[in-house]
Amino acid sequence: MGDVMLRLRPRVVRDGEEVREAAQRRDWPAVRGQLLAAPEGHRAQLLRGLEGVEGVRPWLAEVSEAGEDRALALLASGSYHVWWAWEARTGARARDVGAEQFRLFHERLRIAEEQLYEAAEREPGWAEPWHLLCQSGRGLQVGPTAAYARFEAAVRRVPEHLGAHAQYLQQVAAKWGGSDEEMHRFAHTAVAEAGPGTQLGALVPMAHLESWLERNDARFRYLRSAAVRKDLHEAADRSVRHPHYRKGADWVWQHNVFAMAFALAGEVRAARRMFRVLGGRVSPSPWHYLGGDAVRAYRRWRRLSGGAWL
Repeated sequence: MGDVMLRLRPRVVRDGEEVREAAQRRDWPAVRGQLLAAPEGHRAQLLRGLEGVEGVRPWLAEVSEAGEDRALALLASGSYHVWWAWEARTGARARDVGAEQFRLFHERLRIAEEQLYEAAEREPGWAEPWHLLCQSGRGLQVGPTAAYARFEAAVRRVPEHLGAHAQYLQQVAAKWGGSDEEMHRFAHTAVAEAGPGTQLGALVPMAHLESWLERNDARFRYLRSAAVRKDLHEAADRSVRHPHYRKGADWVWQHNVFAMAFALAGEVRAARRMFRVLGGRVSPSPWHYLGGDAVRAYRRWRRLSGGAWL
């Protein structure tokens, strides 16, 4: 009969759909309830539901000015401004970003920083303001010392905070002023220090995809080297393939990262296992690294890994 899960039509899975629906109808109690019910370390994912919602900025400003739930409203607004800043900048290389784009980028990030710092002051136990400050700080190029301090503040509150780790991985990548060596060392250290079945395992294939992206014509030779393929399997065995692994809020992204890395590395059986677990669920990242539509890229590499072509 074949694998039923591989025959499911791929679809993009976006975080925070219920938050989006509540925000569209301006239902702050519903947004508040969902955010506060989320485990600490997962609220930023739900806040992605606010991205692109028309009129959300003035609405959140009204909520925060009302005084009630000010810290939560500031967190939500800060998260929105981080996304809005990157929308202005786009994912292009710095050399391809215009002066006006950079002006908007920095202006919006500075607003985000002000709001996130106030949220952190009002709720000193929260990790999410610091997680988001990792991303805004990278855009504002706050420097390695300040960047690490923000990351450390997040993981001091939630030690295996995947979002904060993923942001810091970007911080130490070569494209943001770090290096391949520093990036891979950070990924391996984080996974090694975490418990078996950790949610942090996807850092290793993500680091390899970052290295792959920088290699141009040598990309596939890099990913298909014996050392990289071994590294991918060891990371999967310690995380998504470990008996103690439990699907958290980021499980779709984690499995997409492993699926793409295994598929590009030519590890067909391992890739098929990831695609089977996903059942057609697609996260835009990391498939956007292939250019164009994420679903199309997912389907192509699923097919090349032996999955159904729909």
